[in-house]
Amino acid sequence: MKFFTLTFLAVFSFAATFAKIETEDAVLVLTQNNIDEAITQNEYLLVEFYAPWCGHCKALAPEYAKAAKMLQELNSPVKLAKVDATIETELAEMHSVQGYPTLKFYRKGSVIAYSGGRKADEIVAWVTKKSGSAAKTLQSVEETKSFIDAENVAIIGFFKDMESSGAKVFMDVCNSIDDHVFGVTSSDEVFSEYGAQDGTVILFKKFDEGKNEFKEELDATKLRNFISVYALPLVVDFNHDTAQKIFSGNIKSHLLVFLSKEAGHFEKYIDEIKEPAKKFRGEVLFVTINLDEPDHERILEFFGMKKSEVPAMYIIKLEENMDKYKPEKPELTSENVLEFVTAFIEGKLKRHFLTQDLPEDWDKNPVKVLVGTNFHEVAYNKEKNVLVEFYAPWCGHCRQLAPVYEALGEKYKDSEDLVIAKMDATANEIEDIKIRSYPIIMLFKKNTNEAVTYNGEMTLAGLSKFIDTDGAYGQAAEETQEEDEDDDGPRRDEL
Repeated sequence: MKFFTLTFLAVFSFAATFAKIETEDAVLVLTQNNIDEAITQNEYLLVEFYAPWCGHCKALAPEYAKAAKMLQELNSPVKLAKVDATIETELAEMHSVQGYPTLKFYRKGSVIAYSGGRKADEIVAWVTKKSGSAAKTLQSVEETKSFIDAENVAIIGFFKDMESSGAKVFMDVCNSIDDHVFGVTSSDEVFSEYGAQDGTVILFKKFDEGKNEFKEELDATKLRNFISVYALPLVVDFNHDTAQKIFSGNIKSHLLVFLSKEAGHFEKYIDEIKEPAKKFRGEVLFVTINLDEPDHERILEFFGMKKSEVPAMYIIKLEENMDKYKPEKPELTSENVLEFVTAFIEGKLKRHFLTQDLPEDWDKNPVKVLVGTNFHEVAYNKEKNVLVEFYAPWCGHCRQLAPVYEALGEKYKDSEDLVIAKMDATANEIEDIKIRSYPIIMLFKKNTNEAVTYNGEMTLAGLSKFIDTDGAYGQAAEETQEEDEDDDGPRRDEL
């Protein structure tokens, strides 16, 4: 009897550890009590750790549920699951969740970070690829044509021996790229149909040349670069679907062409820039931006442009500061584009810095107005201390500070060796000063021009003490002022 009781208790305890897994819209709902069971029972499991209040999580939710239903209909072995990380805090910590949403793919017990898109079909494509072979085996011409026709971009490797070094390089690249489909074939008739040699890799696409052949010795880095360059159109349009590919790609120099579809610019100018785009392919990415899209209006602000200036072009270099270059000849002709990009490649262009026109009454009030053209003359005047507020018109903290800063100007207006000034840092750029949040207040000391950043409380008393102690007060604070989370304006370092 005792043995039976112990056995019963053991079985009961074992069963209790596997709590029932509920579902919502075909998505498994996981907790501390059932996640291990879910991972054990499912060879392939994508888990979303989310917070109910998170805007990105809310946007993902319907797409995630749609993807789960699509996988069900396909009889896929992949299951989608979710964890409310605000309730299952220990579970989220155990799985190294540091932000929302965090998606992790559990594949036969091992885990990898999710790196796919946020649309249902993108989720399905990513988990399908990660749960099967990285490249589909193509055994006939008919199957190969169907494979190519079904995709906007399809990459096929032609290998007689899948154990060859070239084939292994190709498969490694397939495994490392998630946003394109790959096929592989050893079929003689497929080789003959596409005129391929052993070791050939061909990228098929529904735009531009229709296909591109990789002609170098198979090397993983070179093949990835080849795919990155040729899987995008010669002139790529900036939109929701292409943004990540544009800015996360290997090419960090971009010619941005600002156009209006409503005005017929695309039909008029695209052909003008295609020839130069061919010449600089792999060095400079040519990108069009339709400024009729409301979401793209912030880009105008970043470049200090007005829509009346369109069509226009700039070059940006995606480094820490996102350097900008403006052409001397702004007209969009093949000759002007070629000349502009050639000068950039040869290092003959100077960076372009935004500046507003200097107001005639810039020094009329106690708080002086600085722009790009008068900043150095005023701020680096060695005979005076100069306090400068770098602000953004849309910044909530800046708006709150405005009356305090005006009162500060009034307080020190009669000082002979102190200037209180401000500058709109979204419309004016200074080469030697990088502003990444707002407001930033800096004291430029006389004699040395040393710049000291204020990190204290944004009050009249605090700012006054900062001035009176020659910048000593306020440096010990640990946190700098950041932008409002609800502000919609662009940061200085992003589009």
